[in-house]
Amino acid sequence: MEIKSKAFGEQQINSDTIISFPKGIPGFEDQTQFQLFHQEDNTIVFLLQSTTDENIAFSVAHPSNFNINYQFLLTDEEVSTLDMQPTDELLILLILHKDENSSEPNLPTVKGSIKSPLLINIEKQIGIQKTMAKVEQSITYTEKNNEIEVTET
Repeated sequence: MEIKSKAFGEQQINSDTIISFPKGIPGFEDQTQFQLFHQEDNTIVFLLQSTTDENIAFSVAHPSNFNINYQFLLTDEEVSTLDMQPTDELLILLILHKDENSSEPNLPTVKGSIKSPLLINIEKQIGIQKTMAKVEQSITYTEKNNEIEVTET
């Protein structure tokens, strides 16, 4: 199957690797089929490209790259939509976006939607976006050159 991507041009993909979002992604409900791409020189940020609209793509990353670890329960509806079995593996991704209000335009800030991660059943290639009303945060202390940097995760 061939799809078009603004970032990667025309691409031949295996239809078995298409990720189906039965309900779409909020704001893009009409887009239900996506392909995950990455650039060879970037192992942190991936591109989730619509298979039907080359103009719709999301930058995504694994939350562990930002020291974010999720613990949550899936609702019965989410389990049903993802067609989850106890042995299925779940991939969690954050949608990233550039902060247009960054104080330094040459060094834009990239933010992740931590309250709305993408959940993908790897075995079945089915995904949803989980919206969480409340996220408990913890603080990570990192020592750098005898200074301690405090960040909320």
